[in-house]
Amino acid sequence: MAGCSANSAEEEAGEPQEITVFAASSLTDAFNELAEAFKAQNEGVEVVLNYAGSSQLATQLSEGAQADVFASANATQMQAVIDSGRITAGSEKLFVSNRLTVIVPADNPAGITALADLAQPGVQMLLAVQGVPVRQYTDEIVAEFPANFQAQFYANLVSEEDNVRQVSAKVALGEADAGIVYTSDVTPDIASQVQQIAIPEAQNVVATYPIAPLADAPAPTLAQSFISFVLSEDGQAVLARWGFGAPPTN
Repeated sequence: MAGCSANSAEEEAGEPQEITVFAASSLTDAFNELAEAFKAQNEGVEVVLNYAGSSQLATQLSEGAQADVFASANATQMQAVIDSGRITAGSEKLFVSNRLTVIVPADNPAGITALADLAQPGVQMLLAVQGVPVRQYTDEIVAEFPANFQAQFYANLVSEEDNVRQVSAKVALGEADAGIVYTSDVTPDIASQVQQIAIPEAQNVVATYPIAPLADAPAPTLAQSFISFVLSEDGQAVLARWGFGAPPTN
């Protein structure tokens, strides 16, 4: 019913029956499913999804790209858009959480069994480029290790990818010995091609994702309705199926 009323309100206001959602690449599968479910509840509404690293999306939005909703993989990139004036401070809500994991090709050619092994000589490692949230979270983890580990770890970095999905795809194809991604990035399409090497909870970080409407959203009522759907029990169930955790409660 909420979806129908949102749809009717947009029609009465003469607003577009289409929303554009900028979302972190790690959300690809979950948001594809969420968009289909949202469209099923809102007849005639289209959802245009734009996926990339959150830092790229934040730059695009700060430079004026038109959108209705921004779902970022960390608060830093959300804040960048708030600072640009495109999102109203306080309108953002945390909607999901995630954890980091090491992945290696299924045959594990470098024999990696722990995070510490990523600093062993000769390991070829992939990370996301600096500025992308998964890289920021990774750097936070590594910063807690001794300086010699940090130096050896980054010395093994052979390529920096634009977003986390590129890291997971390349490791699955055997183009590197290891990479660090979110646990949710080990999706069914690559699960048989990689192994996960868990990062102990004491060393790991909790990645939290905020979502917000754009202050100048072309379809503001639909934007709010989409965000409400993501935060709803049904929306959270979709996110959980794709490996995400519940948002923090405090």
